[in-house]
Amino acid sequence: GRADGALIERMTRTLAHRGPDGEGIEVFPSESGSVPVTLGHRRLSIIDPTERGTQPMSYGDGRYWITFNGEIYNYRELRRELEDRGFTFKTETDTEVLLASFVEHGPDMLDRINGIFAFGIWDREDDSLFLARDRMGVKPLYWAQHDGEFHFASEIKALLPALPPPSMRTEMLPDYLRLLWVPDPDTLFEGIYKLPPGHWARFQNG
Repeated sequence: GRADGALIERMTRTLAHRGPDGEGIEVFPSESGSVPVTLGHRRLSIIDPTERGTQPMSYGDGRYWITFNGEIYNYRELRRELEDRGFTFKTETDTEVLLASFVEHGPDMLDRINGIFAFGIWDREDDSLFLARDRMGVKPLYWAQHDGEFHFASEIKALLPALPPPSMRTEMLPDYLRLLWVPDPDTLFEGIYKLPPGHWARFQNG
């Protein structure tokens, strides 16, 4: 809902401790009525630590873009299967394999992957955002809507630069004090939610 690299830079820099090895931002201004979008990423280099692994990452003709937190344990097997189907790869990353799997299988790709993950994939052709989180919820994914915009991040504090100061949901305090967390999909903050473990979501047309 906004093409604003400066805002995303402020958001991603709150996550520098999660990704100390680099940052990336891609801005997609509105073109011929398309939805403006900005994707940001903080990188922790584990697989293919070269610049080729920088995110946000695109695949193919640039229709699909991903920002991904996690690790796909069976990505080599998935890569071989995709290569047999005619896919080619420019990196040695699990990120590129994850994105190519989505290109080939759509949401059904989640049945094929083994790992811990939270990611967003922007489809520039149909103006849709696909979000997913691993089955056990090891990797967090928070989201909020405000003033016609949709925001998502790995931590609540990364959302705050894009939102008005949120109020606390006092009705959630007993859960927090008893469990030391708030059950999904809620959080302690009004208007900020979690994607539950083992779930995916698509955001399109508001």
